[in-house]
Parts: sequence; C-alpha cells; structure tokens
Amino acid sequence: MSRPNILFILADDMGAWALGCAGNPEVKTPNLDRLAAQGLRLSNAYCVSPVCSPARASIITGKIPSQHGVHDWIRRGNSHGENTGDQVSADYLKNRQKTSPGEAMDRALVDYLAGHTAYTDILAGNGYCCGLSGKWHLGNAPHPQKGHTFWESHARGGGPYYNAPMIRNGEEYTEPRYVTDVITDHALEFFDKRDADKPFYLGVHYTAPHSPWGRDQHPAEYFDPYFDHCPFESTPVVPMHPWQISTAPCGSTPEIRRELLSGYYASITAMDAGIGRILDELETRGLLENTLVVFTGDNGMNMGHHGVYGKGNGTYPQNMYDTSVKVPFLLAQPGRVPADKTSDVAFSHYDFLPSLLDYAGLADQTPEALPGRSLASLWTGEEAPADAPLVVFDEYGPTRMIRSRDWKYVQRFTEHPDELYDLVNDPDETRNLIDDPAHQERAASLRGELEAWFARYVVPEQDGAHLAICGKGQLDSLDQSSAPDKAELFVSDWSYLKDVPAGAQAREP
Repeated sequence: MSRPNILFILADDMGAWALGCAGNPEVKTPNLDRLAAQGLRLSNAYCVSPVCSPARASIITGKIPSQHGVHDWIRRGNSHGENTGDQVSADYLKNRQKTSPGEAMDRALVDYLAGHTAYTDILAGNGYCCGLSGKWHLGNAPHPQKGHTFWESHARGGGPYYNAPMIRNGEEYTEPRYVTDVITDHALEFFDKRDADKPFYLGVHYTAPHSPWGRDQHPAEYFDPYFDHCPFESTPVVPMHPWQISTAPCGSTPEIRRELLSGYYASITAMDAGIGRILDELETRGLLENTLVVFTGDNGMNMGHHGVYGKGNGTYPQNMYDTSVKVPFLLAQPGRVPADKTSDVAFSHYDFLPSLLDYAGLADQTPEALPGRSLASLWTGEEAPADAPLVVFDEYGPTRMIRSRDWKYVQRFTEHPDELYDLVNDPDETRNLIDDPAHQERAASLRGELEAWFARYVVPEQDGAHLAICGKGQLDSLDQSSAPDKAELFVSDWSYLKDVPAGAQAREP
C-alpha cells in the first residue's frame, strides 16, 4: 500500500465545545461537521500543555514540555521584526545579548526545537514533501524547519486578522487581507508547488480563533449574524473567576461578552469556510481517497467557562480545567477511517506522533523514550489496544495534572492550592475536594501516579516544575541560552503593563 498523503489542520485556541458536530448548535461549522460525518471524532482528546507554543512543540515532537524545553508561549526569537516591547525583555537582552540600554529588541532568531526530532523530519526522510501554511510560533519563523520545503508562515504567535505579520521568502511583511483567507490561499498554492511524485504532508496552521475578536477584525458576513441573532446560550454566564488575569479580553459586561463571542464564533466559521475550500481542492485533484485529513486545536479555550476567558494562562496560577485542556480532534480518510464514528478513548497530543507514524507505515521509526503510544488501530476502526491509556497528563510549568475518566488531580509546585475533582458527580469541576478528609487517600494515589509518570519522562535540564513560568512568555531556549539562571528566560512580572480595561484587546495570551 502506498503511503497516505497527510493534511494536518491546526486551530489556535479552539475549545472542544466549539464545534457543531460536538453538540454546539450555535457555532456554524458545516465543513468540519462534514469531515466528522466522513470520519472519526475523538471526544476525549487532550493537549499536552494548555498554551500554544508548548502544545505545538509537543504535537510535532511527541515530547512533553519538560523534555523539549518549551514551557510558555514564545515572545522572543520568532522573527526579526518582533519587539516584545517590555522592560523585562529589555533587561534580559541587555544582560545576555549586549544590546544598548533601553533597547527592547535584538532582532534575534531562536530555534526552540534545535536538536529535537519532529515527525515532519521523519516524514521528509521517508520521501514526503512537507509544507506549512500559517502559524509556527516555535521560533525562527523566516526559515523552513523540520523537513519542510514549502514554508509560508505567520511571523509571530498572534496578531490582528487584518495587517497580520507574515513571512514570505524569508522576509516579514504586513498582509492587508484577512489572514484566515491568506493561510488558506497559501495552502492551496502548495498543491501546485509540491513534488507530485512524492506523498505529501501539509500543515495548515490557522491563527483562528485566537483573539482579537472585535467587529473590525472579521468580515461582516461572519460577524454580523452572530452579533445580531445568536443568544450565546452555548457558553455560560457565571461570576468572573478570582484568578482571571487582567490582561486578557474578557466579557465583563453583556455588551462586551456579545462582541467577543461574536468574534470568536465568526473566526471559527471563517476558518471552517477555508477548510471547505481545501477539502474541495483535494477532491477536485483526485487526492481525497489517499489523504488522511486531521483537524485539531493546539489547546482548549474558556469563553466564560468557570468565569475564565482564556486557556491555561487565562488565570494565575494557571488552570487545568477541561475547557482548557480538551481539544477537538477529527480525522478522516475514505475507506480506511470509519465514517460517522465517535470514540471516547482517552487520547493525548503526545500520542499523535507515534499514531501518525504507525498509520503511515513508519512505526519502526518512532523515536525512543516518548510518553505516548500508537492508537492508529483506533483510527482505523479497530478496538482500542489493550494498553490504551486510561489517564492523560498535562503540565504548564509548576502546574501539573493527571486525569482519569472519573477523577482529576492538579498539583502545583507554588504556594497555590492543589485541586481534586470528582468528574462523575461534578463534571463541571466546581467543587475542589483536595481538603475533604474522605478523599485524601484518592488524592495521594493520584499524586503518586502523577509524580511517577513525570519522573519517568522529565529531562532534568528541561524540567519546568520549579521554573518561574507564569503564563507571560518565554524569552529564549533552555538549551541554547547562556543565562546561568534559567528563571530569567521566563517573564514573571507584569508590573510594567498598564491596567488593561476589561474586554480590551491585550497582547498574547
């Protein structure tokens, strides 16, 4: 059997709940719903870290953050034009990169995955033509990396939907068109420029539905129907969480909530339209039969859930709510992936690399010492393997999680409380049982299992448990930096930021 083509579509900050086929009647996702009807939906899929850069690094390497060293969203080293614009970075650069006093930009490029094998490296080494269109956000965005020969990347981690910072031919430029359409257009260009004698891998990494969500950021054809008519009953209205950060856009009033949700849903529907164009192109070119199509998100998203707006770093300390760590996951290939099926077997993004290589007939090239295992048999309609995972693990710096079907335990290496949730009787995670005498034995058991698992896989030099990772950005690679104190590589103080009005657009997260 010939190796399958692979189309991998990655959304940015898309909650598992934000899909029509997942039971949300308000968000319009006809093409993704069509993909689900043609294939398999994994309803119990999880990211490895609930923030973009660590999550993306884990998808492509199969490693946890405490193996690859990307622990927070990358705010320095993505492109020459990037300017973090904050004094914390200026101090770091002045001390470590010998920039002039007060200069908040050194134009450095940092390859955060240097020395780490990606599945695209393996695919390229086995005859695949690999392409990327969209968000990379793992450093050194101007240069093709990890086996890619086609490279049309976003310059940074986020930004506006109009006048977005993009890379073409190694140079950053400002793209006046709606960036979702541009990412789709570049993906379509790949089919003309690829080597047609080789199987292909194409990663289409949308910035949608990441903020900003204002009316001026999205075409009226997508924004206005939601703003004018949607009741937004699919997202809760609850008091703001006491840990909600002040620098993320949040629906603090009914008017602001309506605008933010309209933009969030509009960006999803616009992305869905782009996905439809790509699927149609595959069919027109006769490629659909031999192409595995995968759709997922880098991490989850709260849009009022738990009183939080944002993902894991929507709060400080970081949270591990299901709405932050669960991701949508769809896959389809005619004749090979069963149609119109849903599986609730636990699946983590760290299982993706071994599963994908196995599906492509390259299981023997899976790197050693990875935490995930292949669930490719599940993808093709067989019963889950006997060693299918019963629990999944997450980490975000000094916050770690173990989740089984029925229980969740969150461990913090800071002064903040641990958490324990009974997911059978409290699926919305509203009652923290960590101090309940009746559940101390269970908490201890889960803690022991979590600590044993991380002890097995953590690389000590990359361990994030005791680093000052607060969800505010990473400044350099743990491997490549000369900083003697690794805490300097993470922004841990937001005092330089002015207060941002609730609902206003802030810099990433």
